[in-house]
Amino acid sequence: MADIVISELVKTYPGGQVRATDDVSLTVADGEFVVLVGPSGCGKTTLLRMVAGLETPDNGSIAIAGRDVTDLPPRQRNISMVFQSYAIFPHMRVRHNIGFGLRMRKVPAAQVNERVRRAAEVLELTDYLDRYPAQLSGGQRQRVAVARAIVVDTGVLLMDEPLSNLDALLRLQFRAELKKIVRQIGTTTLYVTHDQAEAMSLGDRVAVMRGGRIAQIGPPLEVYDRPSERFVGGFLGSPPMNFFPAVVRRADGGARLWVGDQVLAAPAHLATYDGREVTVGLRAENIDVATAAGDGPAGGGPASGGSAGGPVRATVEVVEPTGASVLLTVRLEGHELKVQAPPGYQVEPDSPVWLRCRPESLRFYDAETALALVS
Repeated sequence: MADIVISELVKTYPGGQVRATDDVSLTVADGEFVVLVGPSGCGKTTLLRMVAGLETPDNGSIAIAGRDVTDLPPRQRNISMVFQSYAIFPHMRVRHNIGFGLRMRKVPAAQVNERVRRAAEVLELTDYLDRYPAQLSGGQRQRVAVARAIVVDTGVLLMDEPLSNLDALLRLQFRAELKKIVRQIGTTTLYVTHDQAEAMSLGDRVAVMRGGRIAQIGPPLEVYDRPSERFVGGFLGSPPMNFFPAVVRRADGGARLWVGDQVLAAPAHLATYDGREVTVGLRAENIDVATAAGDGPAGGGPASGGSAGGPVRATVEVVEPTGASVLLTVRLEGHELKVQAPPGYQVEPDSPVWLRCRPESLRFYDAETALALVS
């Protein structure tokens, strides 16, 4: 069993003014793929480096496979690491790069050759074993770095932004390959990235970090759909979640949301906040758009009707065709929103549109704390 148990880790930068990690606790189950994601300076890389033994925590503990490794050097933690830099030896052929860690562990030559062969097959490097790194593409070099890590068979794999040096198309291709590889070998993986799309697509669970703490952790779609605080909704997603203020009013045994002079339907439980201002969170893909108040949503889908509230009037500011959809930037009662319309949707800037917001997709946050309001 190769689980990772992180308990109340604290790491303070020199001078004691800024905590890189602040009482972080996290458990990565055996064979699980957990992604740490967040903006620069949130503490994700520092956390990974402490698990690797490259940084020493000021407080807290780290256990790998049931063994306390908090004070052990990296070589005694039985882990493999892949970094943003390929860090492969330019003077060695691919086969020697892959087998380097095994040779350092005094593994017999026959076993080294067999493990290198198997890793090369998994990562589709068999035809490149006798090439030097300079003869490889960026994606191939990154695969060599991954092969060198998995060939040691440690059970725990730590990865720090391994795809960030690749161009966009190559990164997309290798992301899929990496997910397949990790699933195939069943290695417990802790992965760091600032790329939210990468985090969503790779992880069994995603831990969103902010200011040295884990703001939320859970399955990717759960974290995306139900952010526990405004920061998480604003960080995950492209475009990020829309936020705008509204005032709650009781009405007809339920509740309504007043956005300026316009009204949206709201879940009945929100009536307990009667008279309070809340922050409404809404994803761009959960807004239906029409060019006239009585029209159905663009694209010919079923109209949301009165049950969805509205429609409310907004003004188009920017139209961005993206191929798979048309991204609109609209202004609603002085607040800017992103709306995802179907491909081919035709509208001009400065034109009015009518929005229907699906009540079940609305998320609500305390206007002061920015934390989710739980029903």
